[in-house]
Amino acid sequence: MSAVLPSDAATSGAPPLPASGERLDRAFLGHPVGLGWLAFCEFWERFSYYGMQALLVLYLSNYLFLPENIGNVAGIDSLRALIESVTGPRKTQQLASIVFGLYAGLVYLTPLLGGIVADRWLGRTRTITIGASLMALGHFLMAFDRSFLLAIACLLVGVGAFKGNIAAQVGSLYKPEDKRRASAFQIFMLAVQIAVIASPLVCGTLGEKVAWHWGFGAAGVGMLIGLIVYLAGRRYLPAEEPRRAKAQDATPKAPMSSRDKRRLALLVCMIPVLMLSIVGNQQFNNAYPLWAQKHMDMVLFGWSVPLTWLQALDATTSLLTMLGSIAFWRWWAERRREPDELTKMALGSALACTAPLLIVLAAGMIEQDHSRVSLVWTIGYNLLNNLGFANILPVGLALYSRTAPQRMEGLMIGCYYLHLFLGNTFVGWLAGLLDEISGPSFWALHAGLVGSAAVLLLLIKLAFGKLLDDEHAKPVTA
Repeated sequence: MSAVLPSDAATSGAPPLPASGERLDRAFLGHPVGLGWLAFCEFWERFSYYGMQALLVLYLSNYLFLPENIGNVAGIDSLRALIESVTGPRKTQQLASIVFGLYAGLVYLTPLLGGIVADRWLGRTRTITIGASLMALGHFLMAFDRSFLLAIACLLVGVGAFKGNIAAQVGSLYKPEDKRRASAFQIFMLAVQIAVIASPLVCGTLGEKVAWHWGFGAAGVGMLIGLIVYLAGRRYLPAEEPRRAKAQDATPKAPMSSRDKRRLALLVCMIPVLMLSIVGNQQFNNAYPLWAQKHMDMVLFGWSVPLTWLQALDATTSLLTMLGSIAFWRWWAERRREPDELTKMALGSALACTAPLLIVLAAGMIEQDHSRVSLVWTIGYNLLNNLGFANILPVGLALYSRTAPQRMEGLMIGCYYLHLFLGNTFVGWLAGLLDEISGPSFWALHAGLVGSAAVLLLLIKLAFGKLLDDEHAKPVTA
């Protein structure tokens, strides 16, 4: 059992807690109390992120990137020239999807650099604090057309400093053999899901119904609250080794074992496979609202439902399926041997690939008469996709956290997020096909990509499963 220690004063500046580590170790839903603070901080960070994300592709395609407005954005000509040097000329919707995809991808690439900065120089606490501050600034800069690219830059650097390191702090609350680790990451992800429900209802409604910049401003307020929560909860986090002590320590680090090296190589090679597994999920934030804008009946009881509310519906379904997944695997573990992480991820990908197939059917139904489909199809898509996704992202986080060497955990968590960088960038390019191929073909392509990930993950399990098994513990319980 892992005891939660008070943070090092040199790192956090917080006074030590008088309570016993043993009591704190199970004070939050059977988990360390630090998990509660980290989850609440992550809630507000994700509130700000998803509130802005719910608006971004619609804001770009319906306002900022229109011919009469795009010239107001400082630096946009250079960015557009760079993009079109690779892709060729892009229409407004295509350019909006590519920029959205690049942003949504880069927010998962920069955590790799953030992990290096934290592990080698600043420590996780300082790095996370800097990141949260930059994100708050970036959200407020979104309120001005001219500073759009500067705002995006602040958000990218801020997320890089924040994202991987806060997930690594969750992992540091537990010893490698602690079976609560996967459950902790699912609780952590539940905080994300609750944020995704709330943020489109608040930020999305303000942005669509009042003014775009009101929505972005609300996201900035959420990030400020997240920063305050993190600073208040530092004392409940495990102590960090002071950076100065590390710099002065002349003792060479123990070299990685051959097993660790092979594990790391396998984890890196899995990144492209994980990218394929999340293509259908990530497209829901990019091409899906643009497709729904043209082909879905958004009128409910005579009222036009904001498109951003689709993300709230998705998040509600995701929350319920995450809870269902946790309950199911606990029930399963009481009766028979629980599958390992790779098996769960393969099963999740197989289930998720059926979601785009539903949209293939819906798109085929309206292709001839050009009618609009019911919101019921969105509910079906959300249910199947999120049942699968609940066994991909949080389970993958647990796998990478468990198998990474302790000194490289922050770096490897950042490396894990590379699949989201690749996936979102790839999705941005795929979204450009929305107006170039038929609806059924567009969504069938996504189903095939996610299904191929299920097959590849199963093959990896069969070939390399023993390499990723913990040498001292039973399989992780979710």
